[in-house]
Amino acid sequence: MLNKADLSRLRDLREKKHRESAGVYVVEGAKVVAELLAGNARSNFPLLEIYATPEWAGRDRSAAENPAVPVTAVTTAEMARLSHFPTPSPVLAVGRIVREALPPGVLGHGLTLALDGVQDAGNVGTLLRVADWFGLDRVLLSTDCADLFSQKVINASMGSFARVRIYTVPLAAALAGCTAPVLGCDLAGDSVHILPPLRDAVLVVGGEGRGLSPAVAAHITRRVTVPRHGGAESLNAAVAAAVVCDNLRRAQASAGLP
Repeated sequence: MLNKADLSRLRDLREKKHRESAGVYVVEGAKVVAELLAGNARSNFPLLEIYATPEWAGRDRSAAENPAVPVTAVTTAEMARLSHFPTPSPVLAVGRIVREALPPGVLGHGLTLALDGVQDAGNVGTLLRVADWFGLDRVLLSTDCADLFSQKVINASMGSFARVRIYTVPLAAALAGCTAPVLGCDLAGDSVHILPPLRDAVLVVGGEGRGLSPAVAAHITRRVTVPRHGGAESLNAAVAAAVVCDNLRRAQASAGLP
């Protein structure tokens, strides 16, 4: 049974200031916790503790493979008080926040997805899944993006946040001096279908409604768009990024680039 101090500590982690102070994040849900447990040793964000109802403990064996991650049994009522969701899951885990510095010159190699002020947590999480799906080398988050360690971002990423290399950076400064083409998603840009094969590139997606910020736009070398054939005003940021990434990978394949 949880004591009041533990209950308060775990509930406080819903807020960024408490996560940053403690240096930990919370992840909730049987699927994502199982994924993180399966790769806990190699994860950039290792799990430290697990809180689970008998329902989860009785069906999930992955915890047994990670004896270093202690499991605390909680009742269904306690999980309802801990949960960040209206419908509680049977398991909640706490992991360590780890941040890496962006290595100098790394943006000149491989494919990078950069998020410029994307503030919707669901969009940030889905964009991480896009990067994971297309095997991008890294993701950059500007400092005004939704917090990587918020529960909504983590759950929307479906575990991808732990598989993709992610850097939170002052984005304009990070792009300064980048030797690879810097592509900016823009409704007025060139059709993504006419892009040449690119071994190295940075794809920048702007914030909802605002688009690319002026400071970041100054470093864009080419603006690209997904051609519109219907009447929709715009595409969701993650949908647009997925289409562009697919075209980049297709162009690479057609040119025989690795």
